[in-house]
Amino acid sequence: MEESFSAVFKQSVSVTAASRTDAGVHALGQRVCFNVENCRIPTGKLPLILNSYLPDDIAVTAIETVGADFNPRYMAKEKKYHYNIWNGKTPNPLIRHTVVFFPYKMEIGLMREAAKSFEGKHDFAAFRATGSCVLTTVRDIYECRLDSDGCLITIIIRGGGFLYNMIRIIAGTLVAVGQGKLRPSDIPLIIRSRERSEAGPTMPAHGLTLVAIKY
Repeated sequence: MEESFSAVFKQSVSVTAASRTDAGVHALGQRVCFNVENCRIPTGKLPLILNSYLPDDIAVTAIETVGADFNPRYMAKEKKYHYNIWNGKTPNPLIRHTVVFFPYKMEIGLMREAAKSFEGKHDFAAFRATGSCVLTTVRDIYECRLDSDGCLITIIIRGGGFLYNMIRIIAGTLVAVGQGKLRPSDIPLIIRSRERSEAGPTMPAHGLTLVAIKY
């Protein structure tokens, strides 16, 4: 993005992203902030121009002007993610880049019950990648629920912020519940344990999509 933006504006451009996602994770609602001097291109025309310079896997959907003190990461109030699982007997090649194929039987009702236990403010130390370093592991989850449409299962999570790999570990824990390896009543106990070894596996990155960010 920096190379493309620098070419368009004919000056060195640095970007600051709102969310630092894992390699392989997708984003529909990523926000990026940058500064340019003496821009004469109307804001409304910038998406079309920038997209002609960007690679095919990146698209600018909208641009707006913000104050000089705006920080897309620290001023975010809410982030929404989807984790997509294709729970069928055979994979779906048309959406293989954005869903994780999981052919084993799962009890969706139990997963829905377990998901509710993640809502609220908790210490999510058990749901962060081993070795990650943060000031606090307490996070506030506004919503955690499951939608299903045929073979497609979507875990929807909204919160003020997330730890490294946190959503992928939550997804892995819910899959373990769906398989009967964990019970919905185990989730509060795992949260209180603060032990990564008590939670489920880390699901693959490509099933995760950053859907939206609110300010």
